[in-house]
Amino acid sequence: MTHHLQTPRSSWLTLPSHVAWLNNQVSLQFQFAANARLAEGGFGYLGADGRVDRGRKRELYITCRTTYVAALAHLRGEPGALSLVDHGISALQSHFRDAEHGGWYSAITDDGAPVPGRKSAYDHAFVLLACSSAAIAGRPGADELLREAQGVIDDHFWDEEAGLARESFAVDWSDCEDYRGANSNMHLVEAFLAAGDALGDPAITARTVRICDFLINHAARANNWLLPEHFDATWNALPDYNKDLPAHPFRPYGATPGHFLEWARLLVQVDASNPGAGEWMIPAAKALFDRAIETGWHADGRDGFVYTVGWDESVIIDSRLFWVLAEAIGAAALLLRVTGDPQYSDWYEKLFDHAARYFVEPTRGTWIHELDNNLVESGLVWPGRPDCYHVTNALLLPQLPLTPATALALAQIANQY
Repeated sequence: MTHHLQTPRSSWLTLPSHVAWLNNQVSLQFQFAANARLAEGGFGYLGADGRVDRGRKRELYITCRTTYVAALAHLRGEPGALSLVDHGISALQSHFRDAEHGGWYSAITDDGAPVPGRKSAYDHAFVLLACSSAAIAGRPGADELLREAQGVIDDHFWDEEAGLARESFAVDWSDCEDYRGANSNMHLVEAFLAAGDALGDPAITARTVRICDFLINHAARANNWLLPEHFDATWNALPDYNKDLPAHPFRPYGATPGHFLEWARLLVQVDASNPGAGEWMIPAAKALFDRAIETGWHADGRDGFVYTVGWDESVIIDSRLFWVLAEAIGAAALLLRVTGDPQYSDWYEKLFDHAARYFVEPTRGTWIHELDNNLVESGLVWPGRPDCYHVTNALLLPQLPLTPATALALAQIANQY
């Protein structure tokens, strides 16, 4: 579907002062994330004090997310970002890379030894996103690494018959996990949009339509837009998965309103990137946004989005996570621009006001990652300040076209000058 941008004249999105505020906040995100650089390679897990938590292993997804943000910062002209992009790419070329079997380790120790575990689609989606963005930024070695990452995903994770990704393997690519997850496929949608831009390959971009069609147009629609997150190897939903571990940070039990919002944002981008692919996408994005508000916002009588709800829509985990709010802001901004509906302008302003009041640290600009239901900092699911990726997206998306994806959009803006 082809959409014309319909941002109302009175929206914050059209105010130069608001855009200036967004840009200042983006710079603060990058400046804080720079603290995660590790001399031994890659990026570490930042605590609330802005220092790397040395008690934690070096995780692949954190190095990739920080490399991605550094690449965007470089494309925006942020001094100091270039060396951080190269630092991240170097870690992906060496420390995290499995030279024997291919692919990347999910985590390594301080001395560079791989932590026993599996190779996951989730982690490799972020390798692809980081390398795509670094390649668009023109960094040495990034293009070769991007093609390697795309090859690993094609050879192991992508299931062409299903039009979806497999979840994980043993380090030697044996023992394909019987589980299939919506979360990893969601992040592959974002990664495929970026990789399609970087490689100039519309077939990669088109994969995003297939993923969205099954998970949203079929699975979510059939469940009254309460998206099932967990599936077996043949993509049958597992509604009771992790019922005994409801606060799992990546595979929580029940429905996750924050993911409804993230999918809503991605659907607008997929629709814009695949003209004519489906008239259903924008209505589905609107439905997901509505369900996230209905089930997640103020669900326990207090402000903010709860983390998870049951299939009866009762609250399960009442923590308020920063990334949920960030994705809500991004979804509201994109839906506002594609529909012109003033309700999204109202939500955009309300959500940013909520963020400024409870999550944003005024001096540093970083966001508290988790609040309890009294809106006091907590650490049940997300302690510390390890992530700058979600907030950076939320700050940039309101300023950029619906397509191409963020890195190429920034590069095209830079090339106009």
